[in-house]
Formats: sequence, structure tokens, C-alpha cells
Amino acid sequence: MGLKWYVARTLPRGEFAAAIELSRDGFEVFSPQVKVPHPRPGHSEIPLFPGYLFIRWDPEIDGWPSFRPGHHITGFVRFDNEVPSLSDEIVGELMERWEAINQQGGLFRQFSRGEKVQVVSGNLQGLAEIVEEAKSPQARAKVLMQFMGRLVQAQVPWDSLRPIEDKQFEIQRAPRRTRGGGRWIRGFGSSALANT
Repeated sequence: MGLKWYVARTLPRGEFAAAIELSRDGFEVFSPQVKVPHPRPGHSEIPLFPGYLFIRWDPEIDGWPSFRPGHHITGFVRFDNEVPSLSDEIVGELMERWEAINQQGGLFRQFSRGEKVQVVSGNLQGLAEIVEEAKSPQARAKVLMQFMGRLVQAQVPWDSLRPIEDKQFEIQRAPRRTRGGGRWIRGFGSSALANT
């Protein structure tokens, strides 16, 4: 059978302590932690799978491990009284995705009002400015962007926004045409059209 990965359940909020204690006792553990904007006190990251972690083990040679209370483990995940295993390939792919999430800034990178971003959403692409941030990764953010020579507001899925490293660019604002209430500024409106 050989070494395989198994999913273990941890005590509530016990993922960090479980990973540390199991590693100290010689277990090979994968407990993916991801960056978040508002982590809990004392941690800069949160568990990607709250309440679970992965343990690499060979039960045919070593038998099933017994966990002491300090391990913070309640048992293995079971289906119909059987403990399923995961191959190295599956966990390897999971590790790659986890690293990619952290390289992109974590689970939910929030953008602040006025921040410049790159929009990459199908046919809608370009630079924009955040007007109202998304409340969750499934929500849409309200942005201000150039469209056909005008500044327009658009609602864009959060996962279509990318941070801009270079803070130098500016959204080109069109010159103001009215004073409000339909009163045209000199050079615009019907009088400007009559002079042409």
C-alpha cells in the first residue's frame, strides 16, 4: 500500500496546534494556511480547510496511529466506516494551488476605495478605480473605468480584479460639462453646437 495521505479532523480552532504537535512527534503533516486581510489575533493566516489537516501514513506497516490529547485530533474522516486515502499526486496539486493562492495575496484580497486596479473580465478589460469594494469573494466590486471615451461605473466580479503594482497611472477624467442642474459650462451644450 505504501505511504498515503489521510484527512484528520481537529478540535475547533485546533489546526495550528495539531500541526505543530504532530510534526514534533514525527508525523508528516500538511496543514495549508492562507493569508487573509483580517486574521485572528496571533496569526497572520487562517486554515484553508478549517477543522481538518492531512497526515501522510502507511497503516499497513505502522497500523493506525493513536493520538494523544495534545495532538488536538478527534479522528480520521470516514465514509461508511472506511478511511479513504489521497494519492501524492492529488495532495501535490493541492499544494500547488495553495501556493498560488498565497502568491496572489491570499484568500480574499480586499481593495480600498480609490485604489487603482486592472480589470480582466472577458471582453471588459482595462484600468479602473475602486468606487465600492466587494463584500466577499463572490460579490461584485463597483469600479470607475474608461469606456468609449467616457468614465462609466461598472460592477465587476471580485475575482476579475488584479492589483496594480505601479501606482503612477491616473484615470483620465473627462472635463466637466455642466455646473449641475443642466446648466452648461461655456464651450459645451447647445450654444457650443450653434457656434460650429
